[in-house]
Amino acid sequence: MKTFLKNMAAAWQALPEILKNLKSLNSSSSKYQDRLTELQIDNYLLENLHKNPKYDNPKKLNRYEFKVFSQAGEDGIISEIFNRIGTTNKFFVEFGVGNGLENNSAYLLVKGWQGYWIEGSDRFCQSIRQSFEDLIANQQLTLKNTFITGENIEDLFRKGNVPTELDLLSIDIDGNDYWVWQAITNYRPRVVILEYNAIYPPESSWVMQYNPSHQWKYNSHMGSSLKALEKLGHQKGYKLVACSFSGVNAFFVREDLLADHFCSPFSAENHYEPARYFLCSQKAGHPRAFGKFKTIE
Repeated sequence: MKTFLKNMAAAWQALPEILKNLKSLNSSSSKYQDRLTELQIDNYLLENLHKNPKYDNPKKLNRYEFKVFSQAGEDGIISEIFNRIGTTNKFFVEFGVGNGLENNSAYLLVKGWQGYWIEGSDRFCQSIRQSFEDLIANQQLTLKNTFITGENIEDLFRKGNVPTELDLLSIDIDGNDYWVWQAITNYRPRVVILEYNAIYPPESSWVMQYNPSHQWKYNSHMGSSLKALEKLGHQKGYKLVACSFSGVNAFFVREDLLADHFCSPFSAENHYEPARYFLCSQKAGHPRAFGKFKTIE
């Protein structure tokens, strides 16, 4: 019995070290799994995007995709669109920006743009105020903590001193995106980005019924199909020029700026990308953060 108790005591003494080793093993396993996922995504993009003849046309924008702060390759598409049509005031508006570290306009701040973020979450806005403190202080970035509806959107634009012909508008509110864009009639952004619901194929013209109190429940009842956005864009004087390869965002350019820069026909059938949401999990480097920086001329 004494020997048994002595062995039990030794085991208990060794338990913290055993747990420490198990924790280290789990951490190593998690890092290995993350790296494996990154490699799988890199290989998927190589085989299905960069080596795919479908995207060889230089007017197609997917071949230019890259990720800095965007969910997937949107930063690259935005950069290439403005390489082709140029910029004017370098002013953006984006709503539904999350904590500021994964959206369509954070990289534009690095490039010297000025902008206006509208976000409904108090928690996300608190995080933004911390991460982007300097840019908010020098008025390069304005932040508004409120929820957006079709009824209040233009009033929010006026209060934010948004120029009538801003360079970029990005809409991602997981619900009334279609209706809010429809409600914007006194502003003519040169480029518009909207999230589309990729479960609906290019032939489907589906839109969630307008609900000003809608909150996304992380299911497929949200937003609108790509075809519905294509039709709305046509009514407002915009053409669909691309969708992100991840099947998340659709890109529209104002008709007077098209020239011969983009791939026609400007239809859902031509530009639709299916839902490849797993691509949004690509880390593409270190965890994102934002702080003081300098741009070297």
